[in-house]
Amino acid sequence: MTATKPPETQESGGASAAALHTGTSDPRTLLMRNLRQSGIYVAFVVIVGLFAILTDGVSLSPGNITNIVLQYSYILVLAIGMVILIIGGHIDLSVGSVVALTGAVSAVLVIQQGLPWWVGVVAALAVGLAVGAWHGFWVAYIGMPAFIVTLAGMLLFRGLTLQVLDNISLSPFPAEYQKVANGFLNGLIGGQGYDAFTLLIGGIAVAGFAISGYRTRTARINYQQSVESFPLFVLRVLLVGAVVMYFAWQLAHARGLPIVLIILAVLVLIYGMVTRRTVFGRQVYAIGGNLSAAQLSGVKVKQVNFWMFVNMGFLAGLAGVIYSSRSNGAQPAAGNMFELDAIAAAFIGGAAVAGGVGTVVGAMVGGLIMAVMSNGMQLMGIDQSVQSVIKGLVLLFAVAFDIYNKRRVGNR
Repeated sequence: MTATKPPETQESGGASAAALHTGTSDPRTLLMRNLRQSGIYVAFVVIVGLFAILTDGVSLSPGNITNIVLQYSYILVLAIGMVILIIGGHIDLSVGSVVALTGAVSAVLVIQQGLPWWVGVVAALAVGLAVGAWHGFWVAYIGMPAFIVTLAGMLLFRGLTLQVLDNISLSPFPAEYQKVANGFLNGLIGGQGYDAFTLLIGGIAVAGFAISGYRTRTARINYQQSVESFPLFVLRVLLVGAVVMYFAWQLAHARGLPIVLIILAVLVLIYGMVTRRTVFGRQVYAIGGNLSAAQLSGVKVKQVNFWMFVNMGFLAGLAGVIYSSRSNGAQPAAGNMFELDAIAAAFIGGAAVAGGVGTVVGAMVGGLIMAVMSNGMQLMGIDQSVQSVIKGLVLLFAVAFDIYNKRRVGNR
């Protein structure tokens, strides 16, 4: 059911009045309008609730929520770059090896050579950028398939990791380096038994979400696009706000705000804006959606493809820093199978196999689903082999759902 005001009232009331009184109030219509994206949020809530019941609430304890953030942060960083590549119609199978290589370079400089901790961070990011440029050159300018180029990179950079480390593990990193993935902001503005700063950041995040959502809603109404009714919009903001504040409350009662969570939040904000509101982001979607049309429209496909891989290399370098900081060292086998976790996060989060569809936020939710599942099964004592079977089935069903959804839309 759609309720709109008469045209003359809308003209006099302006966009603000329209934003308050326009929209559909049918939740089923809203849910089915974009089944791929709405379904993933419902699935996330169901999975969180299921493991909360199965673990007698342990999975939602302050300490465990903090551990989930720390243990899977590097996968979420990789998922951001991976979903952008998948949207553009590519994939990167080498990110696990790049994580290992960048962590190894950082360890050699900081642990063996005794250089300052920040030199290791800068070096890891530089190596990641160089790897991305290497892949981008072969894919964008030579025309080789990304699958082949990055498969070769998986072997190449794993071998280089072994050479850089001389087949041994290096540890420990200095305390400053360890804080990248293990540090917390706690007690900055006080709090009795909890960290008030964490709650403040949570409140700011909710306010930002509400303001951004309202502005997006108003813009869609101005362009005569369908939106939910204002009461449903308020309900959605309240539900998201409740989840965020519960999450912040749990962190505030553990060790405070993890530094790595701040890094993730900044990345999500930046890349969310890049993909939705910049020319580069629109060109990525255009290339993945219809390459021929993008070329005919004047999109510089080679340059966009090149920078997509450079960006993936940069994020892999950052993930390498986070992982080596978290593990307090560098190992030859570091990053093993990380690429599959990042790919799974992107597809579970709504990215389309054929490209052209996907969001950064969706990839984050997909990664969190994998994290909650892995963490919950570990708390339940489920065998590692069974965990792999379950995660494989989840990925399979996510891709099958994508194919079904496209056929459903195409048959309308």
